Amino acid sequence: MTDKADEITALLSPTVASMGLELLGIEYLPAPGGATVRLYIDVPASEAATRAVGIEDCESVSREVSAQLDVEDPITDNYTLEVSSPGMDRPLFGAAQFARFVGETAKVTLKLPQAGRRRLQGSILRVEGEQVVFELDGAAFPVAASNIEKARLQPDWVALGLAPAQDKSGRDARPGKQKKAAGGKPAAQRNSTNKATADAPSDAE
Repeated sequence: MTDKADEITALLSPTVASMGLELLGIEYLPAPGGATVRLYIDVPASEAATRAVGIEDCESVSREVSAQLDVEDPITDNYTLEVSSPGMDRPLFGAAQFARFVGETAKVTLKLPQAGRRRLQGSILRVEGEQVVFELDGAAFPVAASNIEKARLQPDWVALGLAPAQDKSGRDARPGKQKKAAGGKPAAQRNSTNKATADAPSDAE
């Protein structure tokens, strides 16, 4: 996360926690026409087996944090506020979140190149303090959590039944089938004019 994202996370985390939810992290994306502030929320890990974040949760959090941002005013320019569930291809923020998904595959972008790489995709082997160890090409590849710019889990869409098996040319291997399947996740948006909308489901990658 950026320094601005860290600042906003520290500001809003207690508010989200007071609503019985967890603020996983924030993406702060500045742009000439106005920044995007994207919050990812989830239920606490202890409740993950019994409930999940829905559109109502996203809308409630959007209203609360929008009001707080108006009062605290940590963002001086125009911005759009988005609140989303993590989805199956959930973003990962910090070493502790990687530790929850040891054995899963993650797609990672680094802040600074390491061993000639700025992007990597590999299995999460383990977490050692503030270092995340991935498996790349059959070898361990340790990365400092502070050097991770962004990361997302990469679910096995085929195994989940959300995408078709493909042949070597990348086409659907099922007879007569050529198109990919799609999946989505709930999300809510709120911009600086306090108008909330719900995102349409995104295609599975």
